[in-house]
Amino acid sequence: MEVNAAGALTLKSGTTSSQAIIAWGGLQRLPEILHASGLPHRLFIVTDANVGELYAGLTLDTLQQASFAPNLLTIPAGESSKSLLYWQQILDWLVENKAERQEPLLALGGGVVGDLTGFAAASYHRGIPLIQIPTTLLAQVDSAIGGKTGVNHPKGKNLIGAIYQPRLIIVDPACLLTLPDRVYREGWAEIVKYGMILDAELFELLETHAASLYARKGDPALLTRIISRCIQLKMDVVSSDERETGLRTILNYGHTFGHALEALTDYGAWLHGEAVSIGMEVAAHIAVSKGLLSPGDALRQRRLLQALGLPTHCSGLDIEALLIAMQRDKKVQSGRVRWVLPTHIGHAAIYHDIPLDTVRNAINTVQAVQ
Repeated sequence: MEVNAAGALTLKSGTTSSQAIIAWGGLQRLPEILHASGLPHRLFIVTDANVGELYAGLTLDTLQQASFAPNLLTIPAGESSKSLLYWQQILDWLVENKAERQEPLLALGGGVVGDLTGFAAASYHRGIPLIQIPTTLLAQVDSAIGGKTGVNHPKGKNLIGAIYQPRLIIVDPACLLTLPDRVYREGWAEIVKYGMILDAELFELLETHAASLYARKGDPALLTRIISRCIQLKMDVVSSDERETGLRTILNYGHTFGHALEALTDYGAWLHGEAVSIGMEVAAHIAVSKGLLSPGDALRQRRLLQALGLPTHCSGLDIEALLIAMQRDKKVQSGRVRWVLPTHIGHAAIYHDIPLDTVRNAINTVQAVQ
C-alpha cells in the first residue's frame, strides 16, 4: 500500500491497483478526478432512490458541464435491492445502452449500491472499470474498499459475488452530513471493529471523542482522519490477502453472528452495522468465556459501542435458527464456523470448533442484557 499524496491511498494487489481519494468536498471534484484517470467521457452511474434525490442531479450537472456524457440508473433503496433481480437489471441497462468495455460504471451510494454495482461491473464484458463513490460512513470505511462485490441469497448474505477491485474510490466525508442519524451511526460499528482487531490507538481516539462523534459535532478534520485511517488499515490487510485465505478473515469480526441475524430477520429489522455491533458483543462474550479476552476489555468495547449509539443486545431470537444460519455463512470452512475473537484491544485471531454450548451461552447473554 502506497500513500501518493495527502488524501490519496493506493492498494496494490497482484496485477491490479485501486486508488482511494479522500477529500472533504471531493464529489465536486469528480470531473477533475475522472479526467486525470484517462477514462472515456461516456459513463454509467447507478444510485438508489434516497441518494439519487440528494446527489444525482448535482452529479449529472457537474459531469455534463465538464463535457462528460453520464447515464443514470436508479434502483430502490434498501437491502432487498441487493439481489440477482437488480443485478440483472443493471446488466440489461448496460446492454441496451451498448456500454463498451472501457466505459466506467460508477456506484453512487452506500454498501448495497456499491456491492451490487461492483458485481455488475465484474460481470459485464468480463470486467469494466468500476468507480466507487460511497456516501455512507459504513461504505466509506469498509464496503467500498477491498473489492468485495455481490448480492444476497434468501438463505444467506453475500453468498453470490466476486472479488473485483475498483479503479477509483472517491470518498467525500461531507456526504455524511445528509445521512439520517441511524444510518450515520451504524457505520461506527465497522470503525470500532478496526480498533478492536487492528489498532488500539484508533480505539482510544474513538473513546476520547465518542460524545462529539455521536452528536455529529466532531471536527471535519477529525472525521476525515478517522476515515482515512480505516481505509489504510483495510488496504494494508487486503494487499496481503486479497482473496481472504488468511489475514483478511479477521475483518469479519462481529460478522459471523451479524450476518446470521440479518438473514434471520429478512434484512429488514437491523441495519448491517447494528447487526455487526451485536455480533461483536457475541464474539467478545465467547472470547471472555474462553479466557482469550479480559472482562475489562470486553466492557470497554460495550461502552464504546453504546456511546456511539449502537445496539449491544437483542431479544426474542430463535437461537437454533441462528446457529443454522451461521452454518450457511461464506466463512464456513469444511463445515466448521470460523470465529474471529479478540485477544486484547488492537488484536484478534481466528478460531475454529467453538463449542455450540459456548455460542448458545453468548447469544443468551446478549439477549438477556438490558
